[in-house]
Amino acid sequence: MTAYNNSMTSEYTQTYTTFSGCDIVCSFGAVVIGSLQAITYSISREKAPNYTFGSAEVRSFSRGKRGIAGSMVFSVFDQDALLQALKKQSGTINKIGNVNGDISTDSPLSIDEWDDLMTGKIASSTNAVERTNAIVDEVEPHYADEIPPFDVTISFANEYGQKSVIVIYGLEIINEGTGFSTDTVTSERACTFVARRVDPMKTVDSDTVSG
Repeated sequence: MTAYNNSMTSEYTQTYTTFSGCDIVCSFGAVVIGSLQAITYSISREKAPNYTFGSAEVRSFSRGKRGIAGSMVFSVFDQDALLQALKKQSGTINKIGNVNGDISTDSPLSIDEWDDLMTGKIASSTNAVERTNAIVDEVEPHYADEIPPFDVTISFANEYGQKSVIVIYGLEIINEGTGFSTDTVTSERACTFVARRVDPMKTVDSDTVSG
């Protein structure tokens, strides 16, 4: 019976395979994001037709810039899972320089109050470098669009042992939105992003990536 089961398993593992959402783990940098429900991306490139005298047909196509963009959907729990998860991982999310520091989010100020606060910061400075350093504070990102660029690894693995991977490099979030309703059982948060590069899906054999 054991030999029969092994032969059947071997037959299936040597064929093409697919993955479902239950087979996917997504990590941002070195942090696994368990609240991610969906991630999509698209790649577009400018291609323009070239025409010449004497023919209505296109002669060739010139190739221009390429853009990568997509979206992510998160389940909403009792906290911002994206920011909290990245903050827990030391070194994964860096602090950002902000001339407002935390004052723009913690205690909104009028223009006159802001002027007085910033003037007080540079009061003891003697040159341009000291003034510049005095008004810039290092703070943790407050919004998703403030998170520095990061890489996303989408890992696939099923019960037969097949594994694959997709990597999205230099992802930056540009928009985020959510909503709540009495008619909605679960709440979701959607983000759109742009990216620098995408590695297409490749099979993983032991510790190496093939394809």
